[in-house]
Parts: sequence; structure tokens; C-alpha cells
Amino acid sequence: MILATLMEIGREVGISPESISAAARSLDQAGRPASRTFLGLPIGVGLTVEFARPLSDADWEGLVADLRETFEARGTVRYDGPFRQWTNGNLQALVEPTPTGQRLRLQTVKGDSRALMTGGIITLGGATATLIAAALTGGLSEAGSLAGAGFMAAIGLGIFGVGALRLPGWARRRRAQIEAVTARLAVAAETPSQDDANPVRDPSPSV
Repeated sequence: MILATLMEIGREVGISPESISAAARSLDQAGRPASRTFLGLPIGVGLTVEFARPLSDADWEGLVADLRETFEARGTVRYDGPFRQWTNGNLQALVEPTPTGQRLRLQTVKGDSRALMTGGIITLGGATATLIAAALTGGLSEAGSLAGAGFMAAIGLGIFGVGALRLPGWARRRRAQIEAVTARLAVAAETPSQDDANPVRDPSPSV
């Protein structure tokens, strides 16, 4: 679906379908997905793509604009020699040189979900410890002890659930957004620009 959409856009701006197909094939060959999990749940997604030539200034500026629009975040741009970086919290895009061209690393982490799940586990651990202490002291017969431990366990499960249940949908959405951004960049990189003759420019150490 993304390829068909990009081909339609390419026709409107004068980019041949063959060029778009070539860009898509290059992504299929070089793209390396990355993921991070916590208790088997996806808390981080990413994609690394190799480009056969250095990205031009126009390619980089277009990538930053696309990132800001796709993720609805302004982010911060930094330059360090041939390295270029755009970050917005846990969302990061890094362009770095390779022997033959450049590499784009685009990744993000759902940090708040990990924190919630960790908090839920700690709360459940506290409930378990309360029950064990009550059992050792003969307090299991007291309704108050059982009710307190049960309430703490329910809170822990709730906190864990809030963090865990939204992760699969978040991961699918972010993965699709990352793939779409890299696909559009690949198409743009197939189109020669005026500054291709001087692709690596370091306008300032920090912007």
C-alpha cells in the first residue's frame, strides 16, 4: 500500500515508477528492523537503512520536515561533522557516514509504558510480601490484612495493565510510520538535487 501510494505521488511530481520501485527494492535489501522488548512486549521499534550515496542537504531537510509532520513533534536538530541527528524525547533519527554512502538509524522507545509496568511489578511484589509476612505472623485470619494485600495487588495489576495493553498498537503504529518515512526518503534520494555536488555540509555545531 505504501509503494502504490508513493508511485501515485511520484507520477504527480514527475518521478518515474521505476525509480520508486528501485528505491523500494533498496530498502528491502538494506533495511534492518530493530526492536526492544520488556517481558515479551515491544517497548522499542526502529529501522536502519543503508544508502548507496551520501544524502544531500535537501534530503536531510526533507527528512526533518517529514519527521516533524509524521510524529507531530518539532524535535531538535544537531550537527557533528558528517553526523546529523534529530531527536524528540525517545524518538531519534541519526544519519552517519559509511564507506560507500550514509546510514539512517530511526528508532523510538515507549519509556512511560516500561515505567508503568515496572511500577506495577513492584506493587505486586509489595502485596506478595505483605501476604507472606501475614502468613508468618499468623495474620492471614485477619480480614484487614487480606483486604489490604488484595487492594495492593489490584492496584499493581491495574498499573501494569495500563502500561502493557497499549504497547502492541503503539508498536504497530510507530513501525508503520518509521517504514513510511524511510520509504519517502529513499524515493527523494533517487531524485537528483542541486546540492548533490556538495552533500555534506556542516552549517553549525548545534542548532
